[in-house]
Amino acid sequence: MPKPGAWRQSGRLRCHIAYHMTTQSPDTPCSCDCFVSLPPASAVPAVIFAKNSDRPRDEVQEVVFVPAGTHAPGSRLQCTYIEVEQVSKTHAVILSRPSWLWGAEMGANEHGVCIGNEAVWTKEPVGQGEALLGMDLLRLALERSSSAQEAVRVIAGLLERHGQGGSCREDPEPFCYHNTFLLADRTEAWVLETAGRLWAAQRIQEGARNISNQLSIGTDISAEHPELRTHAQAQGWWGGQGTFDFAQVFSLTQQPVRMEAAKARFRAGRELLQQQQGGITAEVMMDILRNKESGICMDSGGFRTTASMVSILPRDPTQPCVHFLTATPDPSRSVFKPFIFGAGAAQAPQVLSPTFGAQDPVRTVPRFQTQVDRRHTLYLGHQKALGLMEREQDQGQQLRQKQQDLEREGLEAASRLLVGEWAPPSRELGGLFQAFVERESQAYA
Repeated sequence: MPKPGAWRQSGRLRCHIAYHMTTQSPDTPCSCDCFVSLPPASAVPAVIFAKNSDRPRDEVQEVVFVPAGTHAPGSRLQCTYIEVEQVSKTHAVILSRPSWLWGAEMGANEHGVCIGNEAVWTKEPVGQGEALLGMDLLRLALERSSSAQEAVRVIAGLLERHGQGGSCREDPEPFCYHNTFLLADRTEAWVLETAGRLWAAQRIQEGARNISNQLSIGTDISAEHPELRTHAQAQGWWGGQGTFDFAQVFSLTQQPVRMEAAKARFRAGRELLQQQQGGITAEVMMDILRNKESGICMDSGGFRTTASMVSILPRDPTQPCVHFLTATPDPSRSVFKPFIFGAGAAQAPQVLSPTFGAQDPVRTVPRFQTQVDRRHTLYLGHQKALGLMEREQDQGQQLRQKQQDLEREGLEAASRLLVGEWAPPSRELGGLFQAFVERESQAYA
């Protein structure tokens, strides 16, 4: 059993990233970064998952709890743009999602499966036809899978049946991409990278791994689409003999600016993980997500980190998984709040955005011709807090200290829970996130 502090200890990251971010044009999206650590890279017997969601600067991200459900045979499910067949049972999930869409940027389910996605562009053309968004695929996999490996199979099957496509931002000008995914559970992680309906997957059983808006699977392929290599050969991208390197074969020869920038973030993220090998905790992951020098915590070119998530997935199945979510932008000035699945788990209303029904710009065609105010209560309070931090140094420092104290309390509660020093009833655990959201809202009021 690790010492209590091992679940949360962290030196400040000693990294002076020398990589230079590629110059961004105003409309150049930088997108996201995902991280995972497995023993022996983790300081504790647990898998640690983390993600920054980098999205259009004013986009609001909400945190949504969806309980487990049963569904009638033949039911249909409306995703962001298209309907798909519903399954008979779906798992409880906690999702961090852009509030205008159905899917999610990152999330977890009651079985300890976590998934984050990334935008990617490959030699396979990106169509503008509406299909499943990568964020839809992410939510569907969480609702339908009890392991990371099963989630890979679910996404692969949905890709084959429905494809991926549609605009990924709330704007009349379409912005489309394919997706890569980092999937983790209590025992292992998988990287799944796609190009249209094609895909390759890599299994990770130890150490640390990150992904950043580029293909990263080379020759170490654990599973793949049955037509992956024949398609590459038919297109003239691979000769059919010798080593098959997925990233080399499918990556664009001339990379767009956004992917050149992603290379620098990927190298920086890998370096930050390597510096902490054997000592990676949830707090270390939070520090990485807050690293501005590398661009991992970003605010440029009309995009910024709009929400963040870190999860502790203990190897011991009798211990609960703990998921920390911000529900607010800029993790360097936000609070990671703990969520634990339990009998008392419910939707925190302060982090749920307003809804607009059939009049929502995403529901009317042509889409996104108007704008609506999707800011939830915590988002509004946080925005006022950020303004105070920027205008009033003394008051801003006091408010930031309140944020840090609240987050530290959450980390310490998780630590005591995971070493057996605190054993509250399930209903109290399920209400933990709601309690921390309320306290953060009070701090801003």
